[in-house]
Amino acid sequence: MTSVLPAWLRARQQAAQQRYESTPTPKRGDEQWRFSNIKQLNFENLSGKASPADAADLISRSVGLATPTAKFVFLNDELIHSESSLATSIICLPLAEAFEKHSDLVEQHFMKQETRLGSAKYAALHEAYVKSGLFVQVPENQIVEGAIEVHHWISGGVTIFPHTLVVTGKSSQVRVVDIFHSVDTETSGLVIAFNDLSAGQNSSLDYIAIQDLNEVSRIISINETSTARDARAKGFVLNTGAAWARNESLSRLEGPGAHSDMLSVSIPDREQEYDQRTYQHHVSEGAYSDLLYKNTLYGHSKTVFSGLISVDEKAHHTDAYQTCRNLLMTDDCEANSMPGLEINADQVKCSHGSTSAQISDEEIFYLQARGIDPTRARQLIARGFSVEVVERLKDESIEALVLSYIDEKFNGIAKD
Repeated sequence: MTSVLPAWLRARQQAAQQRYESTPTPKRGDEQWRFSNIKQLNFENLSGKASPADAADLISRSVGLATPTAKFVFLNDELIHSESSLATSIICLPLAEAFEKHSDLVEQHFMKQETRLGSAKYAALHEAYVKSGLFVQVPENQIVEGAIEVHHWISGGVTIFPHTLVVTGKSSQVRVVDIFHSVDTETSGLVIAFNDLSAGQNSSLDYIAIQDLNEVSRIISINETSTARDARAKGFVLNTGAAWARNESLSRLEGPGAHSDMLSVSIPDREQEYDQRTYQHHVSEGAYSDLLYKNTLYGHSKTVFSGLISVDEKAHHTDAYQTCRNLLMTDDCEANSMPGLEINADQVKCSHGSTSAQISDEEIFYLQARGIDPTRARQLIARGFSVEVVERLKDESIEALVLSYIDEKFNGIAKD
């Protein structure tokens, strides 16, 4: 039986459809799409028909953490499996069910921030068609041990709109892991994903996204995070799959003592392109943000990073950092980095930087002198380059999960 959407959502979806149709498609000259491959925004080649997929097989293939606190598996935006050992005081439901059972609570937090990093048109499309995903609300003083794990499968030929909405109450804690897969390696698909993260006062909210789609699919992923007084929000993105990925991450620090970590590891190969746009928005004084993105590029791959730290007029005593590092593994890859600052307050400490480099001959010689062949040596150095970011997750089980995808990508490159 199909659930009836609440009136507020139906109204918003109608408005979003109109907004999508009236918003121009990004053009080559748009600053927010600088260095981007605009041709990737042509979605007309999708057939609209999903390729066959066996739900039982996908459930068995949805392997992640050894003991997740809760686990959900979706296929083309339809829930095919769920399990949970969470306390009854914690709301953790498929979004479609949350729309029905907790409509007012979802409305209070659903897509409240302005999408300002270039994909407003596609955020509107997402809002117009969203029907699936996960809603998590952790009450005050509740600690969720372990992590909530979500698998999003796409069987190809279609567009899906997964949405993750996480809200933490005062002095609570939760971790959520989203993993994006393709059913096969041949069929193209499109994912337009959105995650809303709202960290309440003195709470801790960790969000990890692992993008492992096949190399003929595309994804636009939009993150909007708000962090209240003394709260800590940590967002991590791993890109190993997809032909083209666009990641937009906005972190809004709204109270003194708010702390935001924005982390990413990307490993493109062959013709893959990863386009990353970030915005660290310091609204309140005395808040801290730290961004560390690392890209390891092979083949003819390409990355784009454009990040801005923005400090509002009254956001004094801001402490903000932004670093993007690119490791170029071939002569044909391309890394573009555009870090930036916009400071409108006094007594702030802000810095940004970007580097692009190749592995030095001295590093390779050092490992060769210890019996390691050059190919393996380069792989070990590249892996170590990524590990610095992964270690900042501060959770051994999640670090191991992320590293398993990183190692799988490096092993695949080594076999090519």
